[in-house]
Amino acid sequence: MKKNVLIIGAGGVAQVVAHKCAQNNDVLGDIHIASRTVEKCRSIIDSIRDKKSLKTNKALEAHAVDALDVEALKALIERTQSQIVINVGSAFVNMSVLSACVATGAAYIDTAIHEDPAKICETPPWYGNYEWKRIEECREAGVTAILGAGFDPGVVNAYAALARDEYFDEIESIDIVDVNAGSHGRYFATNFDPEINFREFTGTVWSWQDKNWVSNKMFEVRKEWQLPVVGTSTTYLTGHDEVHSLSRHLGVPNVRFWMGFGDHYINVFTVLKNLGLLSEQPVTTAEGQQVVPLKVVKAVLPDPASLAPTYSGKTCIGDVVIGTKDGKLREVFIYNVADHAEAYAEVGSQGISYTAGVPAVAAAMLVATGEWDAKTMVNVEQLPPRPFLRLLDTLGLPTRIKDETGDRPLILTEEPAALAAE
Repeated sequence: MKKNVLIIGAGGVAQVVAHKCAQNNDVLGDIHIASRTVEKCRSIIDSIRDKKSLKTNKALEAHAVDALDVEALKALIERTQSQIVINVGSAFVNMSVLSACVATGAAYIDTAIHEDPAKICETPPWYGNYEWKRIEECREAGVTAILGAGFDPGVVNAYAALARDEYFDEIESIDIVDVNAGSHGRYFATNFDPEINFREFTGTVWSWQDKNWVSNKMFEVRKEWQLPVVGTSTTYLTGHDEVHSLSRHLGVPNVRFWMGFGDHYINVFTVLKNLGLLSEQPVTTAEGQQVVPLKVVKAVLPDPASLAPTYSGKTCIGDVVIGTKDGKLREVFIYNVADHAEAYAEVGSQGISYTAGVPAVAAAMLVATGEWDAKTMVNVEQLPPRPFLRLLDTLGLPTRIKDETGDRPLILTEEPAALAAE
């Protein structure tokens, strides 16, 4: 059984991860939080103590570290005796954190795909550009590396695996739908790091259709969905991490990702992009100072973590799966609804951070108990979905299902007869 967790990062998602780890430290052991700015880590610890989130009297400590410095990370992992590392820092540090885990034997968990700061929207499949090149390295070292264990990617991958295992004989399409119907009350802001958020939408949109990669421009393909709780929602075809792994591992002809955007967001985004303010390439000002426009925009926008106190409304994220069962066509929507205000009351973060952070802790707990300790590199859909979804039910992200029989909570307390018999 693995013990002691090192959390890399100190933003809104890290706050959720730290609170949930603290609530479950009887399973996870000592909790360590590390970032370049140690004061942010200490602030998270203060929040944990204020909300009395610590379940048992285990260590809860803050550390300063540069996550791009592999040797420093190795030393920190060894000094804290951390056997599980949850990486919720910038997507730019994934490879260095993974390297430190492989060198020390610690399990690695992240919530988003690695990115090179100098490149935007690389050739698909994205995981093939960095992570999957290191599968053999992880296997030879016996190191568990779970990729994309947030909500999307992450939980939606488990939904897809559950649909494959229990609801369909053959799947024709998986449409992942992500709608945030909440309001933060600011003129304009992003729910995650603005630099990462904008990079996601300035490149080519890649989707998997008829077993081929298809490219579109952002906001080119629009679709309306009628969703539980949040109602009619306008979404746009968007490139996203899980499309790249699901297309490889599930053998489904069509995998697409749809994200909800309001007209105001699209208008502001379009102006910023057309002015060149979302460029990651340096420019020189009239005063001779070199700046990166995207980093300037990031500096003037609200810190996503600051949105939490006034955020209201709900999110709805899930998988619309179409295929056949017993020779009959069927459609199933497996999903979760989260509430921004409830997330803030529990852990001091908004709902988007909550949905991203809680699953990473569930994954860590399953690694700790051995159920997901794969000893190699895997995406979430390659692991048993039921233990993960069962645990999420208890951690604050219950699963629901809507099909031809109605809309109801998905009961996961028992294994289905077919699986129990194996």
